[in-house]
Amino acid sequence: MGYYALNFIDGKRSPIWLADLASLSIMSIQQFVKLNSYQLKGNNMNWLPDANILLLKKRARIIQGIRQFFIDRDLLEVETPSLSQSGVTDQHLACFKTYFIGPEISIEKAEPLGTPLYLQTSPEFHMKRLLSAGSGSIFQISKAFRNEESGRYHNPEFTLLEWYRIDFDHFQLMQEMDQLLQQVLSCEPAKKMTYQHAFMQILQVDPLSASLEQLKEAGQSLHLGEVLDNEKDFDTVLQLLFCFAIEPVIAQEKPCFIYDFPASQAALARISPVDKRVAERFEVYYKGIELANGFHELNDSAEQLRRFEHDNCLRRANALPEMPIDFRFVASLNKLPNCAGVALGIDRLIMLATAQKHIDKVLSFSIKGA
Repeated sequence: MGYYALNFIDGKRSPIWLADLASLSIMSIQQFVKLNSYQLKGNNMNWLPDANILLLKKRARIIQGIRQFFIDRDLLEVETPSLSQSGVTDQHLACFKTYFIGPEISIEKAEPLGTPLYLQTSPEFHMKRLLSAGSGSIFQISKAFRNEESGRYHNPEFTLLEWYRIDFDHFQLMQEMDQLLQQVLSCEPAKKMTYQHAFMQILQVDPLSASLEQLKEAGQSLHLGEVLDNEKDFDTVLQLLFCFAIEPVIAQEKPCFIYDFPASQAALARISPVDKRVAERFEVYYKGIELANGFHELNDSAEQLRRFEHDNCLRRANALPEMPIDFRFVASLNKLPNCAGVALGIDRLIMLATAQKHIDKVLSFSIKGA
């Protein structure tokens, strides 16, 4: 029996016996020829991981250290679903949507393609349901998904650390997070600054009392042009100013906690009983990178439902699809104990810990090579 000598993707001529060739399906042969042709055209298929193996070992040690940090503090590690029947209503977040083609979970939610399910942008809702059921303080290291851009600091699939502390407020949680950052990054203790102080120090404008026109005037030096001039939403203007004027400068030498955000940006945080203009919410920055977002958690079902409904109103106004509200989560909130919680981007943290300039360099496979 004879054989053909064919080029494999390593460029070597290797024999394939006719009997072996005959055993291949037509599709297998087509795929083989396509792959071989791809290689011959100079398009070497790069199957290697984005991060080198030494860095992936460092990543594993960092995550192991983070896990031990919480075990030493008696937090319970939990697992929650990546798929849910509800997404997130925040107009600035986009969920991946898929369909379950088995028996309908919910007849009223069924669509022609099946029952819609959403990859979670955060494990927050399910973790709070565990808290409401009496879990005590908990943490989770999990994958999260956002159907947004892919770039220097973004990958659609990423690793998130989220934890909740019973009987903590946002100040106590900031203190604990500062300890974690010092452990992982070997950095100095973080500085803390209110959202209002950051604006007044860097842009000389008070975000809690300024008019929309005053904010735009304060941002003229940023050269945002029509993006700023044509924007009519107050919070979007605040976010533009914060992103382009404040984030790059506030935390170059040490991490910085920005806290007491405007009440209009409360999300799932409580409104301060001392100053109704602000929410008990914080974010963490270091070297121009946003690392985390935390709240003194709202435990008022009616108020949270109102916020979700307002989110969907904003979605309609901006021609975005409305998102199904997670009523199981809403119903659980009246049982939520006093607690504070925070979500921290593990990949960005590892970028800082290993001095990498791009998120791809700390991932085994980014979306471009997945």
